[in-house]
Amino acid sequence: MPRRPPRPRDRPSPRPSTSTLPSESEILAFVANAQGRVGKRDIARAFGIKGHAKLALKHLLKTAEHKGVLSRKGRKVQADGALPPVALVEVTSINQEGDVIAHPVEWDEDRFGTRPEILLRGNGSAAPGIGDRVLIKVERLASGYVGQPLRVDRPPPERIVGVFRKRTGGGGWISATARKDRVEYSVSHGDDGDAEDGELVSAEVLRRASRGQAQARIRNRLGASDDPRNTSLIAIQSHGIPVEFSDAVMKEVAALKPFHHAGREDLRHLPFVTIDPADARDHDDAIWAEPDSDASNPGGHKLTIAIADVAVYVTPQSALDREARRRGNSVYFPDRVVPMLSERLSNDLCSLKEDEDRPALVCQLTIDANGGTRRRHFTRAVIRIAAGLAYEDAQAAIEGHGSAKAREMLVPALRPLWDAYAILRKAREKRGPLELDLPERKIILDDKGRFAGVRIPPRLEAHRLVEEFMIRANVAAAEVLNDKRTPLLFRIHEEPSAEKLRSLSDFLRTVQIPFALGQVMRAKTFNRILVAAKGTPSERLVHEVVLRSQAQALYAPKNAGHFGLGLANYAHFTSPIRRYADLIVHRALISALRLGSDGLSAADISQLEETAELISAAERRAMVAERETVDRLAASFLAGKLGATFEGRIGGVVGAGLFVVLNETGADGFLPVSSLGHERFELHQARHALIGVRSRKAYQLGDPITVRLVEVAPLKGGLKFELTDQGVQAAATGKKKPGKRSRR
Repeated sequence: MPRRPPRPRDRPSPRPSTSTLPSESEILAFVANAQGRVGKRDIARAFGIKGHAKLALKHLLKTAEHKGVLSRKGRKVQADGALPPVALVEVTSINQEGDVIAHPVEWDEDRFGTRPEILLRGNGSAAPGIGDRVLIKVERLASGYVGQPLRVDRPPPERIVGVFRKRTGGGGWISATARKDRVEYSVSHGDDGDAEDGELVSAEVLRRASRGQAQARIRNRLGASDDPRNTSLIAIQSHGIPVEFSDAVMKEVAALKPFHHAGREDLRHLPFVTIDPADARDHDDAIWAEPDSDASNPGGHKLTIAIADVAVYVTPQSALDREARRRGNSVYFPDRVVPMLSERLSNDLCSLKEDEDRPALVCQLTIDANGGTRRRHFTRAVIRIAAGLAYEDAQAAIEGHGSAKAREMLVPALRPLWDAYAILRKAREKRGPLELDLPERKIILDDKGRFAGVRIPPRLEAHRLVEEFMIRANVAAAEVLNDKRTPLLFRIHEEPSAEKLRSLSDFLRTVQIPFALGQVMRAKTFNRILVAAKGTPSERLVHEVVLRSQAQALYAPKNAGHFGLGLANYAHFTSPIRRYADLIVHRALISALRLGSDGLSAADISQLEETAELISAAERRAMVAERETVDRLAASFLAGKLGATFEGRIGGVVGAGLFVVLNETGADGFLPVSSLGHERFELHQARHALIGVRSRKAYQLGDPITVRLVEVAPLKGGLKFELTDQGVQAAATGKKKPGKRSRR
């Protein structure tokens, strides 16, 4: 649902409602005095324009745009021919007097002539240099524009990662590891950093091929290119993922002292358990439950979710805090973890270890027999973990076997947890979150760090139990902070766009599943589609297409609900060791509930929008880096299997060919359309298929396929296939051939 834009600052007081439109000069004055661009709705509200008069306002704004006195970007307008009060500029020169000269980044020269020149006021040792982009506060004087720097964005030098090859006599060249970068970069003698032939290196691009021979300077030697233990370093370096902690951060870490018990509720008598993957090194959350003894709540339960209290160690604006914000999240590779917090915090002081006192921010919930929340309470406490269990061990204990430690926790912890989960499960089914079948693949490495295979761990009830407890705590945190009107970062997932829904509808029509576009969309709507496809040949394909129709979840300071979970309020609260968003939510709770002096700072609040963008981008960066690393490991594994045939499925369809995912390894590669046969194939977007114009052979998303491996690029993670079997025959139902445009 579209959100109303924030009210611009420094705008005039709204006039009383009137049917008389403001003059063009009045609108220009209003827009010029507003902070940046404003929307038509803002103008209408400011001048009291209602009803049919809004159409006249729209016409007036269009006229002003045609005259060149206003410009529009999307739904926002601004006065033209003048810089806004805050502008992004680029430093273009420094004159003989040392004055820094800049020009606006956005400027329509065809309409307004030469870009205006801005003189930047001095900024001490942080003065921007040529090429820097600077956010400035603009002041217009009789002599021209003057800008006060607010923030300097110095673009880092462009970096590449590649394999260095030595040239006789010195220097050499670098072959980049990025799939799309096929340029070889020349390295001059003296710029090679003493790198050895065949070594993996990180380099700074000095010149691109568009301006002559591409050239680079080696900055870091990463190790032997054929050592699989260096594979994740390629993604780390390519995506600029911070690895080393600064001296300032490590100095703060070294000075950290154990937390104080004073002022905390003592919950060490409760037999908390952590239930995590067997190889987990950091433990954010612990859980416990018991039946509610209140006679007015028959069948109800009390849930206690204890989360590591990271806020006691990572305080606002500290070096630790700035570094955690910059990283956004921990990044998990098959062979290593790049943590958000230093190891002393993530694996020791904050991690909820067995038999050790730990600070926690605790969510206490009382639910009724139907799973409804009767009471929620947050407190800062000291806890002690009774047992740290793996998912498999906890599940085994419930099923009557498992380790001695897990069996010891059956009565005091595990059975009450499972009893409470039975109620939560029924409430979840009633809520109807999106139930996509998306098995998680786990990469197996051998003792030398080489790809050894893929395992799909079973989806246990223990996984679902922990997930449901965490969801309940996340919802409670968001609801409490909403009630208190406290700033926070929501985890939002908006409903699919109209365009994606139309595309989904077109596809579902091809597999005879009804889908009405005009209905109110809920997660349950898509679950009905999945149920309709269950047991049919199209089941897997329907899951794929429904997944692709969904929006991407992200962080935002404005609430838009979580469509996939079917929740109106949702915030990440349960993983502050590995996600910065959760730390912000912890601080918000501390401030709102007066649980200490280490809550949200003024800087935290003023930067919420920027923080949301930073950590959402960091999350996407981590996903891409993790996927690329898996691709490279799998390609290295398959390098010795050229010519072998593999079973797979079609994981993507484009006009140029098919993306194929291999069943055994999960590796994916490309099959060019030229390999499909001697006829012409056309992309049929509604069916997610390539279909032969003459034969009507179809290759559709999700179809099983047998391919032969013909090319491997291990360091790029690239595989190329050719076809060995026949495609699926397209249904001949009298529908238009692909490529023909419908008049509809």
